[in-house]
Amino acid sequence: MGFKHIMTSGLTEGEKRQLTGPHLTIFLGFSFILSVFQIWSVVWGKMAPIQLLATHLSFILLLSFLSYSYSKKGKTTMTPTIVDSIFALLALGAGIYFTIHAERISERIPIVDPLSTTDIIVGFIFVVLSIEAARRTIGVPIVIVVLIGIGYALWGHHLGGLIWHREFSFSEVIEDLSYSFNGLWGSPLAVSASFVYMFLLFGSFLHKAGAGEFFFNLSTALAGRTRGGAAKVAVLASAFFGTISGSPIANVVTTGSFTIPVSKRAGYKPSFAAAVEAAASTGGSILPPIMGSSAFLMAAITQLPYITIVVAAIIPGILYYVSLLAMVHFEALRLNLPTADKKDIPMVTQVLKEGWYYFIPLVVLLVMLLNGFSASSTGLYGVLSIVVVSWFRKKTRMGIKQIFEAMVDSARSSIPVTTACAAAGLVISGIMSTGLGGKLTSVVLGLTEGMLFPTLLLVMLICIILGMGMPVAAAYILTAMLAAPALMELGVSLMSAHLFIVYFSIFSAITPPVAVAAYAAAGISDSNPNRVGLEAVRLGLVGFIVPFMFVLEPALLLDGDPIDIVLSIVTAVIGVISLSAGVIGWLQRRTTIIERLLLLTSGLLLIYPHVLISGIGIILFTLVIAHQKNRHVQYTPQKKGA
Repeated sequence: MGFKHIMTSGLTEGEKRQLTGPHLTIFLGFSFILSVFQIWSVVWGKMAPIQLLATHLSFILLLSFLSYSYSKKGKTTMTPTIVDSIFALLALGAGIYFTIHAERISERIPIVDPLSTTDIIVGFIFVVLSIEAARRTIGVPIVIVVLIGIGYALWGHHLGGLIWHREFSFSEVIEDLSYSFNGLWGSPLAVSASFVYMFLLFGSFLHKAGAGEFFFNLSTALAGRTRGGAAKVAVLASAFFGTISGSPIANVVTTGSFTIPVSKRAGYKPSFAAAVEAAASTGGSILPPIMGSSAFLMAAITQLPYITIVVAAIIPGILYYVSLLAMVHFEALRLNLPTADKKDIPMVTQVLKEGWYYFIPLVVLLVMLLNGFSASSTGLYGVLSIVVVSWFRKKTRMGIKQIFEAMVDSARSSIPVTTACAAAGLVISGIMSTGLGGKLTSVVLGLTEGMLFPTLLLVMLICIILGMGMPVAAAYILTAMLAAPALMELGVSLMSAHLFIVYFSIFSAITPPVAVAAYAAAGISDSNPNRVGLEAVRLGLVGFIVPFMFVLEPALLLDGDPIDIVLSIVTAVIGVISLSAGVIGWLQRRTTIIERLLLLTSGLLLIYPHVLISGIGIILFTLVIAHQKNRHVQYTPQKKGA
């Protein structure tokens, strides 16, 4: 393989390997050991933070080099190469070195206690391997951001003006990257190695216990008999699965393989069916009680209790799914789609009778979180409760084989999350050591002249742009470090500022041109990815509006007077229905242009939690309803498939 080929191939991410033979055995073995180690660290482990994080990262790096090829471009082998094996061994060796020297590393005083040459070499190895693993598992954009951050730390002293900083030597940069809690061992990796891993384990066990089939059947029973029920089933099933998995792409691939073909057969256009799945799957990451990795990272960065974040996110999450269901319903009315044959739809009571116990692990999570247990312990007890409830029926009982597979799956799922967190830690190191964070706050406020709404728009764009090239976790962490201080400088609360960033980091998954969730759904539906992405943005419009509303008025985050909160919730629900009708162009019948504009305006006014403004919205919404009832010209619904 020539140098030119290596360089050009390195401009893409790697490809997941289908391991076989000894390599598969090694991968399965280390994956299982990692899960056992993570459980041990929660229950019995009394390790120094460096030991825990170094062990976790070294295992993840080893698994990355085994399971991801160098590149998707050109001739790449699906069997790990000698170079991959060397990288894996170096990762393991670096982890062992940090584990052995953890006490010395933790107790040393930076700068005063110099690092040895061996320390610098091992730290450099960890940094390089983390960057390469991030490139293979996530892609080049995150690597570019990391290299810019490291380059700025090394050579930023040559720059002038506001972005100048003092000169750092190479050893100082390596020290901050790999021997401080600002770099590799910062809060992103700490969250990945504790909270996130345990909840990935929870999701894997729940899936292996058959919960996915139960929630799909429950969604079908709840929505299958209504007009356009197939797409509503997609919304509900994706909501159930998404709040557990926290990954839009994983959600699309898992539920979309069933829901998209069914929605197409029901009469929805392929692009619409795919967009519904993409929008619904993406929303799972903002729906309590789990909300994916972003909520745990937010808890770590803000020091807000996890349960406080979950409670605040309840109403915005519900509003998002109310709007999706409303849009699907109005689209079904517009197309005059028939209802499904009732004999093909299971009864809710029958579905609950067969799988009601799958709610027990979720109840365990909520009860333990409300009673102040740590997220890691909560996740572990949730896993144990899944094993117990799986034995309620012979068909779903988890034996040794299923438990082993679930533990391996959780390790496999954690690879891109952990590599993203490690890479984000490297960027944070550059921001913290050079003082760039405070400078960027000044730059952002300077660009927007200290006005709140333009600042919110700029932060939204930053989130979406970063989210195009990296996972939610990395996009949130970087934007939180760069932009959250600017929002709080303008009087936005800590909760509102960070939840705003979480939302737009998540919704970058359906925002063209790089809408990863839409791309995945388009592949299943055989439709144009960009068209699916635009359609998904249209369907997920409420997800782009509500964050602005709860920043301007936190009643939607259940923060304020109880009466104001109740009124805000009621008007917001009516508002998202009005907005949905305006987007689709159908309420009781096809809307005129004027009616559509009034519905859109009414929706925006009603979502904003203010009595006078919401009152105007109610009047506009009522006028449209009255006008549609009194219209003499009746529009006939389009034929199925129009």
